[in-house]
Amino acid sequence: MGSDEEPTGGTARSDQMESGSEGDAAETASDAAPDVVQGAGAGAEAGAGVAAASGGSDLTEKPAEDAEVDAKKKKKKKDLGIGTSRGIETMFRTSYRVHQDLVGIADAKANIMISVNGLIISIILAAVSPRIGGLPLLVLPTSILLIGCVTALVYAVLAARPRVSNVPITLEKIERNEANILFFGHFVKLSESDYMQGMRDLMESQDLLYFNMVRDLYGLGQVLDKKFRLLRISYTVFMFALVVGVGLFVVVFALDATIAGDLLDPQGALPLLP
Repeated sequence: MGSDEEPTGGTARSDQMESGSEGDAAETASDAAPDVVQGAGAGAEAGAGVAAASGGSDLTEKPAEDAEVDAKKKKKKKDLGIGTSRGIETMFRTSYRVHQDLVGIADAKANIMISVNGLIISIILAAVSPRIGGLPLLVLPTSILLIGCVTALVYAVLAARPRVSNVPITLEKIERNEANILFFGHFVKLSESDYMQGMRDLMESQDLLYFNMVRDLYGLGQVLDKKFRLLRISYTVFMFALVVGVGLFVVVFALDATIAGDLLDPQGALPLLP
């Protein structure tokens, strides 16, 4: 009986020892587990912090860049819009170019009329005038054509004649906007120092600059109106004199031929065709 109990007690003690060792291992594992979990949590939090920091910087930098791009686009649109400084400069540049081109066209037309009428007057005086003594009827067409050509020539010369103002201009008148410092006919009356001062004041004031440019354009328009009115008169008179004069020349030469035929045929019959 004793021999049967010893193994049982030894087995129980060994089971207790094994269970105790397993319990210690479990406790050791349980104690280590929170540290691992805490380490993993700390790593995750650190990674999340880095990601948040990087993401936050991108989010703050990207809106700033977008805002800068939008500001540039808005500024570009504003510069290209109607009523901006660039639009006003383009308008003035185009207007000046058109007016200068029209002045060149008017001067070219005036030179054409001067050349043509001068040539016709020279031909009349050199070729037709000596024949007036033999054919008195040439006086009428010659006189009409000559008077018309001279009148057209005078108006063409008036259209091409330079316009210079004789009104004395002072710096005080320019400051009161009573004169245009951009027009050479005005500022040539000023001294060099007054001209420099007036131009400096003009460049410092944008409103004054635009006002003088508008006045300059208006003056160019007035000059063009006068030029084209004179040219219209010149071309009209030249056309009328040319048509009437040439028509009368044809009539006179026809009458001269008829009179010459009557003189050759005493009976008044028309000369027979061969």
